[in-house]
Amino acid sequence: MSRAPRGWLVARMNEGQSPVLFGEGPASSATPPWSSLRRTFGAASLAAGELGADPMAQLEAWLADALEAGELDPNAMSLATADRAGRPDVRIVLLKAVGPRGIVFFGRLDSAKGRQIAGNPHVALCLYWPRLERQVRIRGRAHRLPRAEVGSYFATRPRGSQIGAWASPQSRPIPDRQALERLYDRAAARFGGVATDGAEAGGGISAPPYWGGWRVRPSSVEFWQGRRDRLHDRLAYRRTHRGWRLVRLAP
Repeated sequence: MSRAPRGWLVARMNEGQSPVLFGEGPASSATPPWSSLRRTFGAASLAAGELGADPMAQLEAWLADALEAGELDPNAMSLATADRAGRPDVRIVLLKAVGPRGIVFFGRLDSAKGRQIAGNPHVALCLYWPRLERQVRIRGRAHRLPRAEVGSYFATRPRGSQIGAWASPQSRPIPDRQALERLYDRAAARFGGVATDGAEAGGGISAPPYWGGWRVRPSSVEFWQGRRDRLHDRLAYRRTHRGWRLVRLAP
């Protein structure tokens, strides 16, 4: 059997066609314009005395600041996971709840992230707000949410998103966009259709059995404020057997 040429294989294949393979051409010697982009920080500072004793309450305060500042999707956060072999993965998810017990997000249990968390529950999260020159970095362990809590949240989702959760085989290869839309149409017909804008919540659609949520119990929470000359303020809460300990980190 001949060996395939080097390159990238597109997983989503057109029906009746061979996979698309992109070869690795010679590297360009030109410097791309984005490589020199750099911004100067310094809109604010951060001192230990400005932070409260509870990092979750502090995170809620910073989320409120981000919302007031007009940050786009202020509750969007990077979720980093790793499989059993230690190979990392990362994607953007939406933060849906913050409280004394941790940080909550939702998704399919049998997706790539769901399978990775099942095998290795240690995760990392990061929220970034460029207008405020702030980020929050979190490390912790993810725990599955009870079905009652999952169902309560799922009932608040727009009907179109509820149907999408039933329709899409998340993280699995599909032939093309049309195949996904056919799956959606079948799911919509099963549940009696969807509004044109798909915006209304509820409608008696329950969460699929393979759909759930997680609560991350943090072991460390770092609050980062951009400063001039890359001398950023980094204050990190570390969990100990006596509670939270606050330390300053070098940038």
